[in-house]
Amino acid sequence: MFFLVRLGVNYTSNIQIAVVALFAIVMSTSTIIAMTQTAQGHGVQAQLQSRFVRIQDEAFSTQTLNTGDQMTVTGTLQSLVNKPLRAWLSLFSESTNAGNRWEFIARDPPGNIFDIPPQGTVPYSITAKALEPGIYHVHTQLNIEHVGPGLGPGQTVQVTGPAILKPIPYGNVVYQCILIGAGLGITFATRPWQVI
Repeated sequence: MFFLVRLGVNYTSNIQIAVVALFAIVMSTSTIIAMTQTAQGHGVQAQLQSRFVRIQDEAFSTQTLNTGDQMTVTGTLQSLVNKPLRAWLSLFSESTNAGNRWEFIARDPPGNIFDIPPQGTVPYSITAKALEPGIYHVHTQLNIEHVGPGLGPGQTVQVTGPAILKPIPYGNVVYQCILIGAGLGITFATRPWQVI
């Protein structure tokens, strides 16, 4: 030991290096283990439901349908907070094919936006028509104002048959372009010009 001290070996810095190296090995090993493990999220509710609203009793009227057929998703929304929430419902679907095409036929509560009372329960129903074949995993999607989206447990749905193509409503597209153009024109005309 005297010989190593005379050669300038510093035991304190070697111990620090060993501790840092050991820490780096442990962290990289735990990262590799975490990356190789797969987490299955099917049926696990998103954080939104556990903190603000719980989507309960989600049920699908069918698991197999043809294009043009309708599917109804029902359930209840249970508020977990002591203040009213503004929300809107939709369906989230994912598929291996490029399409995720559904046409909404009816929603209950009706309208786009509805209120969930504090600690209240709201039954819901969404009816949609399948427009494109594929195997979909469909969830109720609840969006809450100032919070964000959350998903119900979901169900796998198989749609068969030819794709249904809807005509593009060119009249609506032209109308929207006119409104956007008028808004830009008003903004440009009333904009205070500044000299820099």
